Amino acid sequence: MSKVEDALKLFDEGFSCSQAICAVYGKQFGLERETAFKIAGAFGGGMGRMGETCGAVTGAFMVIGLKYGMTDVNDKDAKERTIEAVNEFVNKFNERNGSIVCKKLLGYDLSTPEGRKEVSEKGLTKKICPQFIKDAAEILEQILE
Repeated sequence: MSKVEDALKLFDEGFSCSQAICAVYGKQFGLERETAFKIAGAFGGGMGRMGETCGAVTGAFMVIGLKYGMTDVNDKDAKERTIEAVNEFVNKFNERNGSIVCKKLLGYDLSTPEGRKEVSEKGLTKKICPQFIKDAAEILEQILE
């Protein structure tokens, strides 16, 4: 099974989009799956169901940080590499989907009871979120090469 398929499987099992991306791709940087689930757990639904930055995107940001992130306060190159990789990711995700904002991607605001009801009744997380996870995973794989 490819990493893209593994991330989609985790999402289908009930993990959030951020958890699926972070757990699958974090492993290669030493992040244990259970720890990844915990760290990324608050980012689904556009960061705590606020409908802001898509969880697949924030999960990818976490993985980019694992690869390129600064661990020494004087390592400005690592900081710049991280920012460049995040910007590259955002540009590519925007090209494919028109936004990185969950409520724009879904067409409803998860931060409101009405928005959550619409998303649930229309089954949007099952219908369209897998494409965002797939896109995030494919873009992330390009950036991690």
